[in-house]
Amino acid sequence: MTASVGAARASVRRRRRSSAVVLLVALAATGVLWAAFAPRGTAQDTADANEAVRAGRALYLQGCSSCHGVNAQGGNQAPSLVGVGSAAVDFQVGTGRMPLAAPGAQAKRKDPIYDQTQIDQLAAYVGSLGGGPKKPVITSAALDDADLAHGGELYRANCAQCHQATGAGAPLTYGKYAPDLGKATPTQIVEAMRTGPESMPVFGPGQIDNADATAIAKYVRHLSEAPSAGGDALGKYGPVPEGLLAWLVGIGGLLAVCLWIGARQKV
Repeated sequence: MTASVGAARASVRRRRRSSAVVLLVALAATGVLWAAFAPRGTAQDTADANEAVRAGRALYLQGCSSCHGVNAQGGNQAPSLVGVGSAAVDFQVGTGRMPLAAPGAQAKRKDPIYDQTQIDQLAAYVGSLGGGPKKPVITSAALDDADLAHGGELYRANCAQCHQATGAGAPLTYGKYAPDLGKATPTQIVEAMRTGPESMPVFGPGQIDNADATAIAKYVRHLSEAPSAGGDALGKYGPVPEGLLAWLVGIGGLLAVCLWIGARQKV
């Protein structure tokens, strides 16, 4: 009886030791797999993001808070920036429209006063306030793969009414205007669609998805960069002013020739 009890206890001890060995092996294997496949740089990325937010807030307090408020809550001179997102900041500051040079019906494009690093920091700070579209990433590969013809169809259906078929822009009401798109980058074009600056409507992903937005951006750049097959583009203002110029020059030239012939006959 005593021998059988001792054997049972020894068996229990062996099972416990085996279980402990199996547990140690499992923990070691888990550690090795985590070291091999766990995402790297998370802590560093978070630190970099926090640093960008801090630097962006410092820039904001120096150059933007007098109008938009210390906490971006807005005021009598400017709207709140809470919820506008990083895309709106990148567009407005990257195109020089902000900081606003002078009050007017519409902010004009000008050379930006911040470099791209500072713009990214400002965008990171405003983006940290929550909400709004994020700055899009338009790669060269995505532009190369975009369907130019489809982008042209979408542009003519959704954009040409205001920006004209050539992208040269046109006046609107109350002193506002659809700007010339010649200087807009693909990123800025998509940002404008997503954020709706000035009088422009917002085109969300439900209306124009990212692939279609990239196709439109490619077509807009094509309008600005493609050579004019008909000779001088005459500012790309469209067929009406071009036809008017043709009539003025053509009819004026014919009248001048007629007057010259008539003057010679009198002599």
